[in-house]
Amino acid sequence: MSILPQHHHLQHAAVIGRHHPHRNRHIYCTAITPAKTNLKLHKLAINTTPPITPPKLDDPSLKSTCIQRAWVATGCTSVLISLANSIIGSIDSHIWLEPILSGFVGYLFADLGSGVYHWGIDNYGDSSTPVFGSQIEAFQGHHKWPWIITKRQFANNLHALARVITYIVLPIDLIGHDQPVLMGFVGMASGCIMFSQQFHARAHGTKSKLPPIVVALQDAGVLVSRSQHLDHHRPPYKNNYCIVSGVWNRFLDDHRVFEALEMVVFLKLGLRPRSWSEPNSDWTKEAEDSPTTTSPP
Repeated sequence: MSILPQHHHLQHAAVIGRHHPHRNRHIYCTAITPAKTNLKLHKLAINTTPPITPPKLDDPSLKSTCIQRAWVATGCTSVLISLANSIIGSIDSHIWLEPILSGFVGYLFADLGSGVYHWGIDNYGDSSTPVFGSQIEAFQGHHKWPWIITKRQFANNLHALARVITYIVLPIDLIGHDQPVLMGFVGMASGCIMFSQQFHARAHGTKSKLPPIVVALQDAGVLVSRSQHLDHHRPPYKNNYCIVSGVWNRFLDDHRVFEALEMVVFLKLGLRPRSWSEPNSDWTKEAEDSPTTTSPP
């Protein structure tokens, strides 16, 4: 049932026309204006595409599987091998400052890398994009239902990055195991990249429900803070992309680095980023207690 506003100058009527039973049905609107009484028919476009809905809280897609846990285990093992090689190499070479500095550089690199990657999948491609399609679709859904990331189990949240880390870091461990400076950089960078999704999830958590050590690290700026990342989920959704520590966010936003990159991509490839358009309903945050996201009784 619909209720149309009444006005003494306008009168609205609805007419439903039916065609042959083997053909499509169309809905027509008729409008009578005070100046003219000519009948005009306008076919209404009916969107038959099913809306994208988030998983229910008890959805299996939020649970960790044995394969996902295995990938997280191999990813963590790869990172630990790098760090162990760095420590052993430092002892053998009697150097400590250089590996520590390289580890700090790796930490900064991970935050910058997370921002560049986040910017890219937020602004370009879709679910059909090769290799990155599933990540793009996931991050698009994340803007609409950001709190869902806090409901994902640990391995479910990290397995994709852990798989990439395993493929990249294990060969480096085998080749550069006797280079403590290199191993310090690789271990810290790969570890922060792999756990960036967990840091991201913590940034969406409620302070009272987070472990005190996590809150302390967020407040100290070691991990991306809740308030800083919250700004990314406010219109126009084109700032604070970094999700490890967020230390790069102010520099990148103040100097409009991503805006410059978007212009370069547009001039070279003709691709317009999503940040140039007004946010649509896909970016509109829905509350956690939305009827589409609650579990059935």
